[in-house]
Amino acid sequence: MTADDRAGILLVDDMEDNLIALEAVLGSLNEPIVRARSGEEAMKALLRRRFAVVLLDIRMPGMDGFETAANIKRLDQTKDVPIIFLTGAEEDAGYTFRGYATGAADYLTKPFDPWVLRAKVNVFLELHRKNQQLQELLAREQADFGELRRRLAVMEDRLAEDPVDVATLRKEARELQRLLSRAERSNR
Repeated sequence: MTADDRAGILLVDDMEDNLIALEAVLGSLNEPIVRARSGEEAMKALLRRRFAVVLLDIRMPGMDGFETAANIKRLDQTKDVPIIFLTGAEEDAGYTFRGYATGAADYLTKPFDPWVLRAKVNVFLELHRKNQQLQELLAREQADFGELRRRLAVMEDRLAEDPVDVATLRKEARELQRLLSRAERSNR
């Protein structure tokens, strides 16, 4: 899997020093990191590739972090991407509430503990990986389920056309029915 195939980390902050600091903290996670200096750049990045998590500053010129988060949550392809707000804004219950109300998964104020931030981001990366594995397993199960249904239909057609080989067909049909039942349980 190449870096372009993996879901990355999107850093959104209008201050270059903050982006550099975030990259230094998160670089050891060995995941692709993409920078955006505005809400508009962040939205473009989100439409170009998948991200496991977005770290989003609140105070930015133009589209602020709250508006950016609202736009992220509005789009079908990005609505499930977790957002961690990172802000230098003074601890204000109104900002915190607004951040969570906008759909944030977490809200941290600067300066933040780098170990805590790295651990939180890593949790979202791991959740994303597990979700991808689950989606792949589900796709395989659905394909197997379809193949079993197709084989069962073929067996039923053969049975209708040639009732002479009934014993063999019944044995095969029972085996396919058993496999189909197992696939249905697995899908559930």
